[in-house]
Amino acid sequence: MPNYLRNYLPGGTYFFTVVTQDRRQILTAPSSRELLRTAIQDELARAPFTQVAIVLLSEHLHTIWTLPEGDADYSIRWKRIKERFTRRFLAQGGEEAATTNNRKKHQERGVWQPRFWEHTITDDDDFERCLNYIHYNPVKHGLVQRVCDYPWSTFHDHVKLGVYSLDWGCGPAPLEVDGAEWD
Repeated sequence: MPNYLRNYLPGGTYFFTVVTQDRRQILTAPSSRELLRTAIQDELARAPFTQVAIVLLSEHLHTIWTLPEGDADYSIRWKRIKERFTRRFLAQGGEEAATTNNRKKHQERGVWQPRFWEHTITDDDDFERCLNYIHYNPVKHGLVQRVCDYPWSTFHDHVKLGVYSLDWGCGPAPLEVDGAEWD
């Protein structure tokens, strides 16, 4: 069994990739978007953090979180978010993918892939690269031709904050996202 080593930096800023089981395309359905939004809001109320950016694609999401000073427990937050979403998704008639006997033994449902991918953001350049990667991701996957046309990301929030111009990401891939392979 692989040995997963997580970097737990209290008050750290992290980039995450979370994927559905078998990359099932369920996350951008209206009901799923609402269930995920609610699961995240519920967790924010229970164990606060700052969600800096997010992009939601049909079978995965990328997000950047900053945890409160002295707090490094993002794993329990993801566990609870995934559990809440799964419980509500299945209750509303959502279907789960096939699961292994081992996952059944551990009472894991076939909605999310086990675990998630995490990257501790190390400095301002790394933060910018991760932020750009999130917002350019729908273009990378061929879902839109312009970043501003994708509805399920925080790109427009960052335009309002002055981080991006509305035409950012129109044309060739920005240098800051080249080479990142986090899908």
